[in-house]
Amino acid sequence: MRVSILTREYPPTIYGGAGVHVAQLVPQLARITDLVDVSCMGEPRDGARAFPETFPEGANGALRTLGTDVAMAAAIPEVDVIHAHTWYAQFAGIIGGQLQDVPLVVTAHSLEPDRPWKVEQLGGGYRVSSWIERTAFAEADAVIAVSEAMITNITNAYPEVERDRIHVVKNGIDTDEFSPDHGTDVLERLGVPLDQPIVAFVGRITRQKGLIHLVRAARMLDPDTTILLLAGAPDTPEIAAEFKAEFATLNAERPGRVFWVEEMLPRADVRQVNTAATVFACPSIYEPLGIVNLEAMACETAVVASAVGGIPEVVVDGTTGLLVPYDPARAGDAAYVADFEAQFAARINELTRDPERAAAMGKAGRQRCIDEFSWAKIAEETVEVYEAAIARHRARRDA
Repeated sequence: MRVSILTREYPPTIYGGAGVHVAQLVPQLARITDLVDVSCMGEPRDGARAFPETFPEGANGALRTLGTDVAMAAAIPEVDVIHAHTWYAQFAGIIGGQLQDVPLVVTAHSLEPDRPWKVEQLGGGYRVSSWIERTAFAEADAVIAVSEAMITNITNAYPEVERDRIHVVKNGIDTDEFSPDHGTDVLERLGVPLDQPIVAFVGRITRQKGLIHLVRAARMLDPDTTILLLAGAPDTPEIAAEFKAEFATLNAERPGRVFWVEEMLPRADVRQVNTAATVFACPSIYEPLGIVNLEAMACETAVVASAVGGIPEVVVDGTTGLLVPYDPARAGDAAYVADFEAQFAARINELTRDPERAAAMGKAGRQRCIDEFSWAKIAEETVEVYEAAIARHRARRDA
């Protein structure tokens, strides 16, 4: 089997879960297929054909993505299946599949209709990205959902996608790369005290990741708790300003207990931060699965997370962490959101006050990663989806 992987992100430039997914999946696919050809966007790099997002010059970012997609599609070698990740690469998959008359597989890492706040970031480009995604899902011979919860999201957003075209292949975790690291050099460099409980967050400053809720919840944490935020790449200046204002308030109330690292740390540094944390916090308001939770669990760290999307398929409430109910439909209800933040703080306090319980949850979390989320297993399941897509494409062509 010969496979073309189309993606925006590829090592060393990774900023989100989709990039992590592709980076881990490709080497595993290479072990069990004849060819894995990777096309990505950005600067040249090893292991992939890279295309700059520069044409048409000065155009809306979504239009430049389309320009890049055309170049990407033209460079796809002769393959048996094309697999496109996120709307950024899906237009290349659509036209590449038509050009070669081969099946298209798309992975639903997230859905544009479920992220309406992106209009703040993309403007009219959000309508373009939404159109690309809808068209790709309609054209695809197979749609991969990264969680069972995503099945409902997909069928709600795109009812034209028949259920038999949707296949669940979850995200995974490399438990060799993410394993407990009890070193302290990274924390010492950041100036983080090691004698009290630590609550860690890793993610971008976006509406989706719910960081603003964690910052507000942190004002209700026990006074001896340290908050360590590895958070950068704000979606918009408005979101950045909102976060900075809330962070300044928190920092003033808890001097010496709040740390914000804006630059993206190496994954080895993140591993040490995760291990040192008593609790890893994931206050997302939308999360198809949540690789960051797997990374924390693999480091034997308990997780407190919002019970949205695929997170309950990763974090087992009461066993590997604690879940806090959240209804995205009530995001405009200030009293409801304030109660969510209070509950989030209370769940964190439960575990920071009981480090033995938190440690036991951490060990259970790592074992769950080993048992259920290996990339070798995920690659095999992905190839099964390719085979189903090839069979469906052939049947459609011969009908």
